[in-house]
Order: sequence, then structure tokens, then C-alpha cells
Amino acid sequence: MEDENMNNQELTADEKASLSACSGEGCAPRTTTVDATPVGEPVVKDALHIGIDVGSTTVKLAILDENNQVKYSVYRRHHADVRATIVEVLSEAAEGFGDERMTIAITGSGGLLLAQWLGIEFVQEVIASKTAVETFIPKTDVAIELGGEDAKIIYFENGIEQRMNGTCAGGTGAFIDQMAALLNTDAGGLNELAQNATTIYPIASRCGVFAKTDVQPLLNEGARKEDIAASIFQSVVTQTISGLACGRPIRGYVAFLGGPLQYLPELRKRFYETLELDEEHRIVPDNAHLFVASGCAIAGAASETVRAERLSDVLDRLKNLGDIQGSEVVRLPPLFASDAELDEFKERHAAECVKRESLMDYTGVAYLGIDAGSTTFKATLIDEEGSLLWSHYVSNKGDVLGCAKAAIAKLYNDMPVDAETGEPLITIGHATVTGYGEALLLEALRVDSGEIETVAHLRGAQQMLPGVEFILDIGGQDMKCLRVKDGVIDHIMLNEACSSGCGSFIESFATGLNLDVSEFAKTAIHAEHPVDLGSRCTVFMNSRVKQAQKEGATVGDIAAGLAISVIKNALFKVIKIRDPHDVGTKVIVQGGTFLNDAVLRAFEQLAGVHAVRPDIAGNMGAYGAALLARDRYRKQVAALESSHDQAEAAGERSEGCAASERSSSAASTAPQVESASARTTSASAGRSEGCEASERSSADAEVVTPQIKSTLLSLEQIESLAPTHKTVRCKGCSNACLLTVNDFGKDENTGKHRRFITGNRCEKGAGALDKKSQQVPNLFEYKSKRLFDHYMPLSADKAPRGTVGIPRALNMYENYPFWFTFFTKLGWRVVLSDPSTKKTYEAGIESMPSESVCYPAKLSHGHIMNLLDKHPDFIWFPCSKWERQEDDTAGNHFNCPIVASYAEALRLNIDELRESSTQFLNPWLPYDKKEHLKKRLMVELIEAHPELMGEGVSAPTQAEVDAAVDAAWAEDEAFKRDMRVKGTETLKWMEETGTHGIVLAGRPYHNDPEINHAIPELLTSFGLAVLTEDSIAHLGTLERPIRLVDQWMYHTRLYAAAKVATERRDLDLIQLNSFGCGLDALTTDQVQEILESAGKVYTVLKIDEVSNLGAARIRVRSLLAALKDQADEEAERTATPASCPACDIEISPDAVPDAFNEKAAPEAQERMRQREGADTEFPRAVFTEEMKEQGYTILAPQMAPYHFELLVPIFSRFGYNVELLPSVDHGAVDAGLKYVNNDICYPSILVTGQIMEAVMSGRYDTDKLAVLITQTGGGCRATNYISLIRKALKAVGLAHIPVIAISFKDLGEHNPGFKITPKMLLQAVYALQYGDVLMQCLYRTRPYEVEPGSANRLFDHWMATCKGQLESGESYGRFKRTIRQIVEDFDTLPLQGEGTKPRVGVVGEILVKFHPTANNQIVDVIEREGCEAVVPGLIEFFLFGVAGGIFQKDPLGRSSKGALGSKVALSAIKKFRAPVNKALAESSRFNPPANIYELAEYASEILSLCNSMGEGWLLTAEMVELIKTGAPNVVCTQPFACLPNHVVGKAVIKELRRRYPESNIVAVDYDPGASEVNQLNRIKLMISVAKANLAEKESEARAARDIFVNADGSHGKAQDAGKLEVETELA
Repeated sequence: MEDENMNNQELTADEKASLSACSGEGCAPRTTTVDATPVGEPVVKDALHIGIDVGSTTVKLAILDENNQVKYSVYRRHHADVRATIVEVLSEAAEGFGDERMTIAITGSGGLLLAQWLGIEFVQEVIASKTAVETFIPKTDVAIELGGEDAKIIYFENGIEQRMNGTCAGGTGAFIDQMAALLNTDAGGLNELAQNATTIYPIASRCGVFAKTDVQPLLNEGARKEDIAASIFQSVVTQTISGLACGRPIRGYVAFLGGPLQYLPELRKRFYETLELDEEHRIVPDNAHLFVASGCAIAGAASETVRAERLSDVLDRLKNLGDIQGSEVVRLPPLFASDAELDEFKERHAAECVKRESLMDYTGVAYLGIDAGSTTFKATLIDEEGSLLWSHYVSNKGDVLGCAKAAIAKLYNDMPVDAETGEPLITIGHATVTGYGEALLLEALRVDSGEIETVAHLRGAQQMLPGVEFILDIGGQDMKCLRVKDGVIDHIMLNEACSSGCGSFIESFATGLNLDVSEFAKTAIHAEHPVDLGSRCTVFMNSRVKQAQKEGATVGDIAAGLAISVIKNALFKVIKIRDPHDVGTKVIVQGGTFLNDAVLRAFEQLAGVHAVRPDIAGNMGAYGAALLARDRYRKQVAALESSHDQAEAAGERSEGCAASERSSSAASTAPQVESASARTTSASAGRSEGCEASERSSADAEVVTPQIKSTLLSLEQIESLAPTHKTVRCKGCSNACLLTVNDFGKDENTGKHRRFITGNRCEKGAGALDKKSQQVPNLFEYKSKRLFDHYMPLSADKAPRGTVGIPRALNMYENYPFWFTFFTKLGWRVVLSDPSTKKTYEAGIESMPSESVCYPAKLSHGHIMNLLDKHPDFIWFPCSKWERQEDDTAGNHFNCPIVASYAEALRLNIDELRESSTQFLNPWLPYDKKEHLKKRLMVELIEAHPELMGEGVSAPTQAEVDAAVDAAWAEDEAFKRDMRVKGTETLKWMEETGTHGIVLAGRPYHNDPEINHAIPELLTSFGLAVLTEDSIAHLGTLERPIRLVDQWMYHTRLYAAAKVATERRDLDLIQLNSFGCGLDALTTDQVQEILESAGKVYTVLKIDEVSNLGAARIRVRSLLAALKDQADEEAERTATPASCPACDIEISPDAVPDAFNEKAAPEAQERMRQREGADTEFPRAVFTEEMKEQGYTILAPQMAPYHFELLVPIFSRFGYNVELLPSVDHGAVDAGLKYVNNDICYPSILVTGQIMEAVMSGRYDTDKLAVLITQTGGGCRATNYISLIRKALKAVGLAHIPVIAISFKDLGEHNPGFKITPKMLLQAVYALQYGDVLMQCLYRTRPYEVEPGSANRLFDHWMATCKGQLESGESYGRFKRTIRQIVEDFDTLPLQGEGTKPRVGVVGEILVKFHPTANNQIVDVIEREGCEAVVPGLIEFFLFGVAGGIFQKDPLGRSSKGALGSKVALSAIKKFRAPVNKALAESSRFNPPANIYELAEYASEILSLCNSMGEGWLLTAEMVELIKTGAPNVVCTQPFACLPNHVVGKAVIKELRRRYPESNIVAVDYDPGASEVNQLNRIKLMISVAKANLAEKESEARAARDIFVNADGSHGKAQDAGKLEVETELA
């Protein structure tokens, strides 16, 4: 594309140089003649066409002539001032083209509101991109476009299919900018660095914040910036492919579009290598950054509604907009209501100053504290009294060591010297370092000691505010919250796996707005309307900020909103605050982020407390480290004085030296656990000169008092420090970690090289593991060997039936011993996939249908690919809804939805399975029922697949299958028994050796080293024994009922292990939690309650593909620091480790039961108990008959407004005072976040929030109040609404309010005052059918009504009528008549253009599908976009639940009685639905819904009907029904990371598209912080495709008709006939 007047303002040299880059074929422009006949002012034939692309970070403008050649263009960053930048850009364009008539169209994420305000054409940006590709590079098969915050993939093969990022802006241009800032460069500089890369580090690919959490430690630990730059680009590639391709491979000719791909050749290079693209198939067009703007100009000109006008006229309208603002983003009250409030605030905090003294006036010993943080470097020097002598605070710009060298050199130069001798007057007695860079600086600068940052912050806070109760520290990427009780840390909370909402986030936004952080903060103070940006992930806030900018929000409004969101994130996500009193009265806030007055004000407002912010808030970590240095110096002095008195005792060493050595080695004894939080430099270098002097004095028997001096490098040594770097592979274990070795040269004291080694998951690569720590039991290692290595497959000659492949994934970490034994007994050779690595993940990224599913599920794709390379005869990966029940007192024993059914997603999305001769078998099996399992294996394996039984051998008989199952069952029990024996042995060994242990508890697949990131080895490096939850759960008995509905087997095991931890002094528990695991939002709270109620510290490690262990180390060392404070005198003894850990320990037979479903004998449990645990029973308030008689108000949350509104009169009629909460309630989200785990699903937040908002409103007498909630009792987390509500009520002191659960399954609930009778059920059936019919009629007619509002008025009339009838009691006869009248009335409602709009179906998770607040009024959105919404009814969901008993009877071994009951119930409901079906069938506008058996048939073509968790197979069936009934355009709604929908929603879309090419489906995630504009864009994209498809069909129909009517030339044109038909219809 020739560009005559290219305006390259603000482009870097690299950007300019790459403007002409064009590799591969297909770059040349192609002239396209656009035949457009717009309505209104006609388009001049030779008119110019202008396209404006308003992106998230830039504005692009292109003016095209009639041949689609670029006449003029601009590419400019808008720094968030979109309106001013567009005025500027258009003004420049108007100078040359102002008076020329042209069509004008606008596109981009920021263009929609402007298009509406200016009255010009808006083109959806994916359509603009598609148009440009088809015009200029028509051979393209796939286009990948990266923008500022948007990422898109468009597939052109076999029709248009478009993908767009939904909930995450990771891996886009803005993300690259953020990563570049970490390396102290820009995007172009990042590209230059990447050119010289030699190593690719694994960096998290799904979330930009996680990537940042990976990049920062690499920087802090000295990795080459060149390698990090290339690794960042690789993470962008991985994110794009895994997040957008979602199961569809990228093949053929691939075009690369958008600014980042235009300007960053090294980024393209990473794409080329990952996609294995040869040069022929790479398309990089000229001016790819203008492609969307050019496509917008072309598509806009072709629109029927576009008009030609002068650019100057548009510019005038734009200038006259004034201060008009949009209204999508919610606004909040100002931070300060008046100047008086602001003055009081400033005066109060001005007094919070640390004591200071002059550095130049001080002489003597001083103490240095260093805080090498994630994004900043801080240092302080204090005197003997703790007064601040000197401080330093700078951004580290990714160079921790460089900053440290410069700071210490500055300190040396700033210190006073003797005027005569030049000798320094200040001696640094001790230096302590904390923070991310602690380990690096200990070695590099020979700092005396290190300390975990939580302890350093506590020490500083105690000095500043004696008696402090609560410390909140928000740094660059770290958020720490410490609760302090009696001067010691009682509870530690850190941001677990991401740095969302921390200081670097605000800094990045300030930079993006062209402001420094201090200016940014000042604007926030005076903001009048702060924007509400949510409280979750940074990228969600990112998108909302952009939306606010588009709506005209001021920089101050955005800055204030960001400050509030940071605090909401801290309070709701990290701390999970329930009540202001939770923080106590003595509160200190620190960290650089709190230097921002707006952040501090937001905290005080939201927490309801006056906080102390030291004037060195950003330096408190360093200040605390300096105080610790002083404390340690004093201990050394005391120790040396003691050794001085005992100097004659030769060989005796000081306590200070011994302590130094102990702290630098990993320890297994109680005293060593106590000191594990403090670290010193390695070996001899770690000891102070005083220690060495002590040793000399002891050896020489000289009575001399030595001078203690820090080992910190001198100024000369610092200036000459020139470290070298190299990368090597560790050979310590099979992980083969990529290590970065930093060598700081030979140490003059020891003669050895000082090295710092990073990249190692454990301490082996660093050489830090001593023999003692290697002897500590690690049951993760034992379990891995017992689970997999223990079994030797048959040799090929002894396996007559061939080979079976089993993936090393998900439930196989629990069930492999069973399946190995089963297949081996029957004569198959078992082929196991290789151990997981990062390559395993990368091998499967193209087939992952959901970007937000957990990492263990993602890895399973790679394991299938690995097995396909091994070519077994078939792959066996069965599905199982239930695991075997280990604890009979638990309510159920489900697998989680992913473990139960993810094999379905693999089957539907891995294309290679279709192409391979290897069959993939994933039958649903009754794994929990031994006898039924025998029968089903015969059916599903032997009888169903005779071709797999082997050549020359007969198929196994039922008897042989039975014997194999018996043997496998016995082996499975033996495996579980061995684990229990080893766990019990380890506990006994811990007692005998004085070793402390950690239960590293999670799910079975957390045993995978790629998933647990070698955290077990990290723990053993601290001298801790590591146990698994299944090794000790048999020793714990829970007092029931616990708060949660306990129905997942792995969780039951987890709670029991937590109970054991509470009963032992030498045992603590750390929980592993995979990101995206919805169920763990429940389990983490329950485990925390069990532990903390017994005085134990709770620690959770959130893990994902993030590979760095920085956050894990912080949490582990913080836990050890807390244990240190809690340790008693008895734990101070030094233990002698056994020669072989826990191998020769004798345990009593009754400690390990024979059967897996039995507990250890009570006597054995008592013998193992060292302390009293707390009672785990959760008291439940009961709704009594007296409460009903007293007229208690019963609050019911909304789910489906039309239907639930009709249920209220029924409750009223039967004597219950039920009040339904509002259907649209945005305040419910914030209320919910205060009371539930922030990782819980959106419906749980909304439901709990609605109830708590009402309960706390003051409108109700809380002593005469109850809560009503429906419960499904299935395997989804929604079954725990009741426990979430009870927890919230308890948190506010209202545990006496009864919570009533309506469920058809026994959940152990007992409420004698509330009973659902058959008569009530019958009335409910009528109500639900009224709701479905009224909803269908309204949605079918409203888009076409002649008189606006007529459909709503008719709907309201019938709603009132139906409610009145239900209140008096509905009869079957009146129900029939009413249904007929409703349908007749809507059938005769005057409509126009009926059926001419695209029909868009809405399916998904039940609450999000129906609840207007949850789905952001999706029906209104669809109708506003000129479409008709089709929402399947609610009653189908209940029928789906009833039908489960039928479809699961044989595959899952459910009862025949239950199946019969289901059939009877469905038959009865069918009778009551007959009037509805009859009325709809006889109408002219409506169609009856498919019956449940028909829907089941639709779904069974795609997946098993055993998929019953969540909406299960019904969701799939509804999508098929919509496609078959003329609504192929579908929005699949679900909460973010909804577990069942990963399978039954997102995973089936690819197969639906394959079977039904006309289907047009978009999956949209909803979440408290999700960007509404992004959701809207994705829905608009789907609708634009729907309209294009409809127009294409109409065009084809017209063409065919014209051929027919013009065959003999005697007929009129088709459009004339069409007009006649319309007139006839209207008449």
C-alpha cells in the first residue's frame, strides 16, 4: 500500500524502519471496486473513504481513494486522551482534505461511543480487519492481529470464524509495553535485545500479571535481558495461540497484523518458530498497522447507511461535543467530600514521622538495612537508638545488583570521615537484606544476613507503632498483610500468584497516561467522580480504564478509581475483610504504594479506621531490616563477650557463630526450623569477622575482645565487582532445571568463588542441600515412585492383546495402580505417557478449548499428544463422576467436574485423534461400585471394541474381567495402604528425631512435579519432612456437620488431613491450589477454618504454569517465621537425624486400616495426637414451625426474574412470608466480595451479596429473619451457596439466622418449619411454565412490535394475571385456558418485519443465563443490536435434573428404582406441559420446545449424558436445538472459570461448528471485574457475523428468484415482488 503522506509522529526508529518490511507473498494491494448505494446524500463516485481506528493505546487514520490506495495516514499514541488526539489527527487531515467529500467510518475499541456521538458509521473492528485482509491479501488462511489490548485471530478457510480475547489483555501490545518497562526500555528496545537471545525461559503465558511475576525474579536474579526479552515474546505467542485458537490449529498462509507484529520482527520470529511457518506461508503486509483503519474505510463505504460529507463538518461536530460523557462505567463518591476533610487528613499524617539524626554529625557503629524489592531498591542506615541517619529509594529498572552497588557506593561516599586521617567515622556493624533480591545480594555484596520480608516489615512496624495489630504493605508486586497478636505474627496473608492491583500496576497506568506517579496521585485527590474499576485481575481493570477513557472520564477520575481498586483488591481478594473491626485499632500501612495519598484515603474509607502511614512508608522493609541488623549485632556482641569469658576452652565457638552457621543451612530439627526465616551468606563468607576472630581467639587461647564489623564489601570492592553469567542445565534430578550461574569472583577471605545460582526449583542446583536435609522424608517423591515406577509393563512378547496408552494426568494420579493392574492381568502392555514438562504443555496448546481451565487439565492435552507419538493400539482415559468413598460420614464422594469429564474435551478438540489409527476411549464408568464396574467394563471395552482384543486370542470372558477387576481393586487398596503406612511411619520418625513436618495438601495430580514446581523439594531444603494428605487422612476424624457441604472425595481427605495437623505440635499444613480451580475457593476457606480454630497458621500456595518459586519461598519462610514465634522451650533441643528417614519405624497394626474406606482405630488416633485440635462441627440455625407461625421474613435471592416472581405468591399462599430480592442490583457484587472467597464463581458472589446487602440494610428485624436458597446437590460449587451464606452471616454476628435449602437431594439439612408439599410442587410447575411461555412470547415479539412498548405492556398484564391466579391457587383447567389466551394475545400483537432479524440464542450457566445483573442485560443488548433473543426455558433445567436418574442408571450404576421414579416424574410433567405445547404448536408465531428426550438425543451425538454437573449435557443440547430451529447464532454465557462449562460449553463448540457449519457461537465469561465493553464487543462481533450470514442467504435467495422470474422476461423483479408481499402482510 503506497502511503504518500505518512505521518510518523512519535514512532521509534525501529518502527519507522519496519514500516516497509514485507516478507512472504500476498503483500501487494489489490484494487477492489465497491458498489455502494447509501441512503441519504449520495456517495460521489470518486469520493475518498476515511477510516479511523481508535485503539486502546493509539489512533490510526487512513484516507483511501477509489482504488483503495492510501492517500494519507496517521498513527499516533493517544495517552488515554482519545478525544483530544482525534481532534488533533482530524485537524491535520483536514488541512489537506477538509473540503473534499468522503465517506467516514470509525472502528476500534474506543470508537463506538464516538460514532454514536458524531452520527457516523461504526464498523466492528474484526469486520474491518476481515475486509482489509480480503481486499489486500486474499490468499490469507489465518490472520493474527495484536493491538494495544486486543488480540484477534480470524480464520478464512471454510467460512469466516473469528476469535477475540475475552477476559484477559495478557499478551497484547500494552502487555509488551509493561514488560519492556521492567527491562528499562521500550518495545523497540525489547526487540533489539531479543535479537541476541540464546535461552528461552518459561514465562507464564495466560496472564500478563503472572508473566510479570515470572520476569521480575529473573531480573532480580541476574538473568540476561536479551534472554528475558525473547522469552517475553514467546509468552505472547503462547498466550495468543492457547487463549484464542481454543482448539483450532493455525495452518496455511498466516498474516500478521497490528502494531506489535508490524514493528517487532523478533515477535514475529517467535510466531514463525512456534507455528513452524516456512517463508512462503508468512504474510507481513506493508502498513499492517493501518490494516484495520483501511478495512474500516472500505467496509464503511460499502454500508447502506453511510453518507458522504466533508471532513471539516465532522471536525466541527467533534469540537462541539463539549464535556459529554458515557454512562457505562459506574461512578463512586469522591475521596474527600470537602477541603476540610483533606486538610484534616494531611495534618494527621504529617505527624507520622520516624525519628531522624544527621549522618554527618554521627560517629560510631551504624546498621544497614536493604530491601531489594520486586520493582524498587530501598536502603536505610540507623544509629544505636534506631534513628534514621540515611535512606535511599529508587526504581530498580530491572537491575537489582546495579542499584545495590550504586546505593552502597553512595552511602560510603556520604558517610563522614576524619578530616586528618580520612578514615570513616562510622562503622557498619551489621547489614541485613530482605526482599526479592535477598539471596543475590547475600552473595554478591557479602551482606551479613538475610530475612524474609514479612519479618522485616513487622520489626519496622513495631518500632514505629508499639502494639501494632495489623500491618498492610503494598509494594511494587507484593501485597502483604500481617495480623499481630501479643507482639508476634498471628496470621500472614500475601497475594498468592499474581500482583494485580499492586504499585507497579498504578505506575504502568500513570506512564500510559503520560504522567509520573506523584502527579497521578495528586489528580486523584481532587477527582469528583472516581470510576468503579472492580477489584479483581489487573487486566479486567485495564479494560475498564480504557472504557472510562472512551466515556470521557478525567485522568483524576481514573486515578482515584485505580486507588480505590487497589485497596478493594487488597481487602477483598487478599485479606478478605468482613468487618472494619477485623483490622483492629492499631493499624500501620507501608510500602511505596501508600505514599499515594489517594490509596491511603481509600484504605481508611473502606476499612473504617485511621491508619498510621510512616513518612518512610516505602522504606519500612529496609528500616525493619536495619533494626534487625542492630538486634543481631547486639546478640553477636553479647555472644562474643560470653566467649571472651570462656576463651580458655579451646575449640569452643560463640553462640553467634553457631547461630550464623545454623541459619545458613537447611535444618530438620525444631531449633533449625526456628531460624529458617533468617538467611546469611554462604559458608565462611556468611560469618562476620567477629566470628572468625572468635574462632582465632579460642584456638590461640588469647583473651582479646575483638571488634565486630560487617562483612559487606568495601567501596573499592564494590567498584571493582564485575560478575559473570552463564546458563547450564542442572543434573541433580530429572527436572533438569535451566540454571543461571552468577559468579562474583574469588572471595579474598575464603579463596572460593562467590556464586549465586538461580532457576533451580530446589536447592540441589545451588549446592545448598546438605546430607541432613537430603535425609528428610519426602512423601511426594515416595508416592511418585510407588504410583508409577513401582509397576513394570509386560514385555511385547508377553502381551498378546497389544498395547494400551494411559496418560499421566488428572485422575490417573489416583487410579493408575488400578488400571495398570487391570490391563496387565488381561494381557495388555501398558504404555504410560512421559513425565510432564513445559514441552508437554506446549505440545497441546492448539487444542485447548478454554484458556481459563486449570493447568493440570491443560497438561492432559500434551500427554495425549505424547501417547500418540508412542502409537499404542488405544488410549484409555475413562470418565467417572464418583471417586470411591473413603469417609462414610461425608455427604458424597464426587470427583470435581474437570477430573470427572475432561476426557470429553480432549476427544472433541484434539484433531490428531481423528487422524490417528490409535483409538481414544473415554467411557463413563461406575468406578466407585466394584460389581457394577465389572459389568460395565465388559460392555464398554470388551463388547464395544472387539477389534482391540488382540490378534489370535479370544476376547476376555466376564469371569476374566471380574478377576482382573478384583486384582486391580486389591492393588489399589495396597497402594493406598502403603501410602498410609509411610505417612504413619513418618509421623513416628518426626517424633523420634524432633523434626518438623509439613502436610503439602492438594489433589492427587499435584504430585506432578511440573504442577507442584518442586515445592516439596523446596520444603525439604528447609529441613522439613513433607507428607501428602492421603498419607495421614486416616488418622483424622472430623466432627460433623462441617460448614461446607462435604461432597468431593479429594476434599474430604483434605479436611481430615487438616484435622490431623491441628492435633500435632510437629505438623503444619500448606495447601496447594491450582489457579482456576473453582472448588478450591470453597476448600481453602474450610481448611483455613479448621486450622485457625485450633491456633494453627494457614498457608496456601496458588500455583499455575508460573514457574518461579519466589512467591512460594516467601510464604514458606513466612510460615516458618510464624512457627518460630509459636515454638516453645521444649522445641529448642537439637535432634539427631536417622540414617534413613522413616524406614525402620515400627507402627502398631491398628494405626493403618486394611480397607481404604476405614479410619485408624480411635486408640491409634489418640496415640498419634500431641495436642487438642478444635471441634470442626459448624452449628446450623434451624427454621422451626414457631418461626413460620411468627411470620419470619424469608429472603430469597434472584435467579430468573420472571419465574421467581411467579413463585412468590405460592409461598405466600402456603403461609411463608417470602420476599424476593431485586433482579438488577449492582451493589450486590461489592457486598458479595466482602463475604466470600474472591475466587468463587460470579453466581456465588452475586447470591451471597444480594442476601448480605439485604440483611445488613436495616430494613429487616434480624431476629425475625431467615434466608431461602435452592441447592442442586450436584458436583458444581454452586451446591455450596448455603455454606457461603452461613459463613457470611456468622462473620457479621448473625449466625442465628436460619438458612433454608430447597433441594431434592439429602444434604443433611433439617428445617421442620419449612416443608415443600406436593401441592406446592404442583403450583410451582404451573408457575415455571407461565414464566417460560411469557418469556418466549415477549422475546419473540418485542423486536418487531409496531407500537413501541406494546409487547411489554401485554407481558405485564399477563404477569399480574398469573400471579393473582397462583396466589389463589391454580387449577389445571384455568391453567389451560390462561396459556391459550396468553399465546393468542401475543399471536395477534401487531408486528412488522417479523422474522427478518437474526435470531440469537442465549445459553449457559443457569444464573448467568437468566439474571440481568449477572449477564449485563444481554437480552437488551441483543435487541438493541437489531436481533431477536431466544432464551431456552427454565423448566428444562429441572427436567434435566430429573432425567439424570434414567441416563446414569447403566453407565454409572445408579439404582433402577431411581430411574423408574424419574420416568414417572417426567411423564407427569409432560401431562402438565401438554396445554403449553398444544397452544404453541397451534400458534402462527411460536413453536413448542423440544421434549427432554429429544434434547438428550441431540446432546448424545456430541457427548455422554453422564455429563450432569452444572448445566451438563443440557447446555450442549440447547445449543444444538437452537441451531436446528433457526437460531444458529449463540452466546454461551458462563462465570469466569466455570468448571462444568469448560467441557459442556466451550469444549463442544468446535464439534458443533464441524457438524453445523452455519453455527456462529461465542463463549462469554462473566465476572465481577470483567470488562462490559469487551463482552459487548465480542457479542457485537458474533452479531455482525450473524447479519452478514443472513444478508448472504437473502442475496442468494434473491439471485435464484431473479433467475426464475426473468427466465422469459415477462416477470417483474424480485424486489418488486418482495414489496408486494410486505404490503399484503401489513394490510
